[in-house]
Amino acid sequence: MLLSKPERPKLVAVIPAYNEAGHVGKVVKASKAFVDEVLVVDDGSTDGTCLEASAAGARVFRHWVNRGVGGATATGLRAALQSGADVIVTLDADGQHLPEEIPRVVAPVLNGTADVVIGCRLLNHKGMPLLRVVANRIADACTWLLFGVYLSDTQSGFRAYSRTAAQSIDIRTSGMEVCSEIIVLAVRSGLRVAQVPITPVYTDYSLSKGQSFYNGIRTLAKLMLRRIL
Repeated sequence: MLLSKPERPKLVAVIPAYNEAGHVGKVVKASKAFVDEVLVVDDGSTDGTCLEASAAGARVFRHWVNRGVGGATATGLRAALQSGADVIVTLDADGQHLPEEIPRVVAPVLNGTADVVIGCRLLNHKGMPLLRVVANRIADACTWLLFGVYLSDTQSGFRAYSRTAAQSIDIRTSGMEVCSEIIVLAVRSGLRVAQVPITPVYTDYSLSKGQSFYNGIRTLAKLMLRRIL
């Protein structure tokens, strides 16, 4: 009697995107080589993000109003689960992450040693602007002070989740604070969290899309509120 071969885990990429026309299509096309399906969450864009992502081969989910990266990530994780994903990888739409590093990020989930994986720029931050290094270190410290959880590069959006992890994480924040919230929820749920080094990619465009000082303060305030609640 011949035993059937076990099915290969389904790997789905989730890309939150807001006004990323001119960039999201390239990310989708590059990601398709490493995953079974690419889902883009168009978070209320007013440009051609939706059409570009769809033309590049992604399945697109649209928010008719901008809900923030937290809301877009929550929508993407739910959609990936409904699509039958066994492993989900999230990455930014602006080209800051290298899709060819997807296998490295998902490896700990696939080999069963982690439930959540953070792609960490600070493990090898050559080429990362000093201001960004300092800002991320401060964010890491704030996450530790507020929630007692310390990891490097808590703000990285390049992540992998097992199906169990994605089902367990109930996102309640809407903005950039979601990055810290997910880590805290994962640790408190007893999920295994690992980190792998990724290559930081910065262009004038991606730097212009990053956290400003004002947004950083607003994110901290929301994390403090999340701590109370």
